[in-house]
Amino acid sequence: MIDVLYFAWVRERIGLPRERVETSAATPRDLVAELVAREDRYALAFADLSALRVALDQDLADFDAPLAGVREVAFFPPMTGG
Repeated sequence: MIDVLYFAWVRERIGLPRERVETSAATPRDLVAELVAREDRYALAFADLSALRVALDQDLADFDAPLAGVREVAFFPPMTGG
């Protein structure tokens, strides 16, 4: 099981701030594919991965980083300064 967190418009499109997911995904990209296969709301939220960032156990990572040993995956739009 892995905790998946959603922030900003990703959370709005999916309708959840977080969920526990049973997954066999090897990378965040694989996890996204599993989620998109579930329901249209995930497909909408993950339609453009270039508009998203991912963090593994609170460290910014690449969508092709390994998920082995990771307990938490967070998806969010890029931060903007201000």
